[in-house]
Amino acid sequence: MRVDFLANASHELRTPLAAVVGSIETLTGHAKNDPAGQERFLGIMQVQADRMRRLIDDLLSLSKIEMNEHVPPQGEADLEAIVRETLDTLSPISSRKNVRVSLKRAEGNSEVSGNRDELVQVAQNLIDNAIKYAPEGGQVEVEVGGTVPRGQLGSVARRSAEAAHVSLAAPRTDPDCTYGYIRVSDNGPGMPRASLPRLSERFYRVEEAKNSDRVGTGLGLAIVKHIANRHRGGLFVESQLGQGSSFTVCVPNPK
Repeated sequence: MRVDFLANASHELRTPLAAVVGSIETLTGHAKNDPAGQERFLGIMQVQADRMRRLIDDLLSLSKIEMNEHVPPQGEADLEAIVRETLDTLSPISSRKNVRVSLKRAEGNSEVSGNRDELVQVAQNLIDNAIKYAPEGGQVEVEVGGTVPRGQLGSVARRSAEAAHVSLAAPRTDPDCTYGYIRVSDNGPGMPRASLPRLSERFYRVEEAKNSDRVGTGLGLAIVKHIANRHRGGLFVESQLGQGSSFTVCVPNPK
């Protein structure tokens, strides 16, 4: 696993690094006295440097979460407040793409036991992904609720009887525990059933996404899964080709 991880990380860094190196060679070569060319290649360097920074940030975040995964988090957090804050943060991105993002407040207690900063990461990853994969002018629906018994989590996470549904992280088995949840749905292209169990693997991307302009680090859902595990919660995905995807994270309510 360590060898595979290093190989994948090296591959992901090599591509933007090659673009930066190529741009530097061009700027010091035939574009040395070309202002328009300099502006173009400096823009390329900025984009690729940002890509490497995001990758390194996600690698460090994932490493820290995995190291502490066996330690239950302390404190409490309000999932509704976290989602509202995240929607404000991501509003420039959704506006730029003309994606309408709606928030539904379901019944129940959205106060959960957990680390607020890590749960903010969960909300940001899921909502940012949904905006990214929604079509231009599309829509993203976010639902927050709580006080859901463990036995009802499957129905909360399921929106369509025809869609494929997979649990990527199982919640703890305490029968008396209830959960707060965040469900994020988009009307994007959806994913084939065979891809769903692998979505939380590090650097895994669905084949169609590799050939699109939706560039990510391939670590977002791995981070979400490990945070869900640390919080003794769960992560569910539902998707159908042509009908979009839905991700649900649940976290125990305080006792």
